[in-house]
This record gives sequence, structure tokens and C-alpha cells, in this order.
Amino acid sequence: MQKLFKTIHALGLSILLSAASLAMAHGDKPHQERDPEMFSGLETGAGKAVQMFHRALREGDQQSVLNALADAVVIFEGGGVERSAQEYAGHHLPADIAFLQQMKINQQELQVREVGDLAYAYGRSRLQGDYKDKALDLQSMETLVLKRSGGEWKIVHVHWSNK
Repeated sequence: MQKLFKTIHALGLSILLSAASLAMAHGDKPHQERDPEMFSGLETGAGKAVQMFHRALREGDQQSVLNALADAVVIFEGGGVERSAQEYAGHHLPADIAFLQQMKINQQELQVREVGDLAYAYGRSRLQGDYKDKALDLQSMETLVLKRSGGEWKIVHVHWSNK
């Protein structure tokens, strides 16, 4: 288990470095919507697992969301942490689904990279809509870490933030 955490830590560092290099390469220049350079790795096994997870959240398919998550997934969201798929199912999952079903979602970037039996995905989306009588226009950021076990990709870590 300690080896897995060291690998995830190293993977996290490479994610930060990748994000930093993207920021330096593009500065503040806005990206065109659906720029092919902003979407890669979607055809991989991990990429397909990420897209299925996103689709299940948007469609309100709680069982498919839970199937995409490792039992011991760690989810960072809104300054809080949930440490299992079951904890997420009992707390934020229903609210996340209700929220996403009220939003128009424009995926601006989604990059997926496989590194052996680990993979990472990072993306940006614009969320617009009304939720609880409040008009929202948010920039959402997401990082996912996946692990392949028995030929199946499962999400072991989620980090969501928005502004």
C-alpha cells in the first residue's frame, strides 16, 4: 500500500508539472471551444472510463457512478473529503447529480494519460444554469486518478473545484 501511495504522490507531482507547463505554454490566451489539443487520451481504456463516469453523473445514474469508483476512493470537493464510494453515495452524490442536471455543461478540456496500471485525467468545464433560484456561471476544474485492476479501470481519487 505504501508503494501505491508513493506512486500516486509521484503521479500527482507530474499532474501539477503538466498543468504548469500548459499554463506557461498558453498564458492567458483563451482556448477555442473543442480545440483538439485540449482533448486527448479519450480513446484509451482509462479515457473511456472517465467519459462513462461523467455521463453517469449527468444522467443521474447513481449505480454507474458507483461502479466507476474504487470502494476506497478519496473525493475532495468543496473543501470536504469523502473516503469511500459508500460515503459519497450517502452524502454528496445525490446533490451532485441534482446540481449537474440543472446545468448546461461545456467541456473545455479533457486530457487522459495512462502510465502503466495508473492513469490521470484533468479537465475544465464551464457550468451555466439556475440552481436553487440562483443563476450560476462557473469554471469547474477536475483531476481524477485511476487504477487498473483485473483489466478494469477504477477511479481512486477525485478532486473537484470551481470558481
